[in-house]
Amino acid sequence: TQMARLATRMMLGESLESLGLKDKVIPYHGAKEAVLPWNRFPGVDPILGPEMRSTGEVLGLAENFPLAFYKAQEAAGSELPHAPAAWENKKVLISLSNKEGQKEEVLTIGKTLKDLGFTLVGTQGTADFYNSNGIKCEVVNKIGAGRPDVVDLIMNKDVCLVINTPKAKRNYAEDRKTIRKACLKYKVSYITTLAGALAAVKGIEAVKNGNGGEGGVRSLQEYHSLIK
Repeated sequence: TQMARLATRMMLGESLESLGLKDKVIPYHGAKEAVLPWNRFPGVDPILGPEMRSTGEVLGLAENFPLAFYKAQEAAGSELPHAPAAWENKKVLISLSNKEGQKEEVLTIGKTLKDLGFTLVGTQGTADFYNSNGIKCEVVNKIGAGRPDVVDLIMNKDVCLVINTPKAKRNYAEDRKTIRKACLKYKVSYITTLAGALAAVKGIEAVKNGNGGEGGVRSLQEYHSLIK
């Protein structure tokens, strides 16, 4: 209501200065995520197009962005894995395009996951890239190149997260579709961009390190009361 009132005054000729607006200090971060009901439609290809497929959205709030992103994914039903305990062997499946073009980001993702205790598993090109840069990565077959392949790992729940950035070539489209559908069916979180992967690993890191601030669980009203 207040925003509509201020906008109307500006439309009638008042300036921003005359409205007496002031910058406010917001001591927390927010991450908004769309809610997509893929789990209601078994067998559907969970890929976005120009159609409106979201049935709503959620908001993650925290004292830092990584934790806010983690909360948003959890609330949207795309829960990210916790860092493994010493006795756990949690694997992350990675298949990346343009590794050399975005080398710093790709290495950051791999190193952070390894430091958190995850085991990396990649298709041949991705595994070779990581191993040649001092980050241990196991090799798994691409679809149609032998068994077990990437889909077998997903079906057998041998991986807890899949990071698969797309290639432009047409012959990879069907493989990506198969991987997406397998992740949806077996409830494995699936990330398709480097930006999303970076945010995800930093979120997992923030949860492991307890980097969530001092406030604990807060209501929206409590968050608003912090704005000065």
